[in-house]
Amino acid sequence: MKSLETLYSKIKNGERINSEEALNLLTHGELLDLADAANQMRKKLHPEPMVTYVVDRNINYTNICSSGCLFCAFYRDSGNPKGYVISEESLKQKIEETLSLGGTQILLQGGLHPGLDFDYYLGLLSYIKSNFPIHIHGFSPPEILFMAEQSGLSVTDTLKKLIEAGLGSIPGGGAEILVDEVRMQLSPKKYRSEQWLDVMRKAHQLNLRTTATMMFGHIETKEQIIQHLMKIRDLQDETGGFTAFIPWTFQPDHTRLNVKKATAVEYLRVLSVSRLFLDNIDNIQASWVTQGDKIAQASLFFGANDLGSTMIEENVVAAAGVSFRLPKEEMIRLIENAGYQPRQRDCFYNLVEGE
Repeated sequence: MKSLETLYSKIKNGERINSEEALNLLTHGELLDLADAANQMRKKLHPEPMVTYVVDRNINYTNICSSGCLFCAFYRDSGNPKGYVISEESLKQKIEETLSLGGTQILLQGGLHPGLDFDYYLGLLSYIKSNFPIHIHGFSPPEILFMAEQSGLSVTDTLKKLIEAGLGSIPGGGAEILVDEVRMQLSPKKYRSEQWLDVMRKAHQLNLRTTATMMFGHIETKEQIIQHLMKIRDLQDETGGFTAFIPWTFQPDHTRLNVKKATAVEYLRVLSVSRLFLDNIDNIQASWVTQGDKIAQASLFFGANDLGSTMIEENVVAAAGVSFRLPKEEMIRLIENAGYQPRQRDCFYNLVEGE
């Protein structure tokens, strides 16, 4: 095993580290050494003294889901009185409010609702695009796989129809840990790792950009965290289609998983190793939604260059009892107090002029 000093020198020289070396860093690296290395790499990729954010809203079109993942506190079974499908009026109100607050996009996601056919999703996109000047970042890989099954279409043809109807990019939800041994325990009815990766590959082949995520801090091992990062890096080498990587910690309250919540230190370790290992993904996003404002601010010194969304609305993590809020003005203050210039961006990391 190489010494940590050798690894840090290798990274500083711009050399790629392998999975064994990444595991060594995650397991044995001193927290502040990891921070220093990740911060140096972040500054090499983003020399400008700037931290970006996006103004958007999470809109969950339904909470009815047939997947039944153990880690989810948001979903409801079909027939549950608390289940819903969003009304057109509610959707209209949410988007109008987002635009009035300077929003440039919506994050559109929902459960795997057995009662909705493919035309529902196409109609949803068409309604939004024909009525509102807003980017739709929507439908994670499990939702797209579900639509393909419902419609009898291939994944590629499903994506083509969604793009034609107005889909602008895909979020990285549903990745959790891209190791099937973990997925079989957490979400046995959900899609496997290779299926998630294949949706992203096919989306990238159609020039549809996507983000990648990782939810950790439940039953996975450190080795499996690195396996996840390796699969993301390999696909990015192949396609170059990921705009950003967002790791966050599992929130166990109100779920069926009885595990100890990951600490802020564990989060920052994974964040910094993600920055060091994913040398081919430009942007690493901090997760203030799960960590709160102070750790999100600290993340800017552990490799993150983006604070993500102001999230005018967020329901999934909130269902697990976590309700951090971060209005745009507060996000700007956090960035400035960390010594950076705050800049609003769009989904593709283009700066929003006039902001």
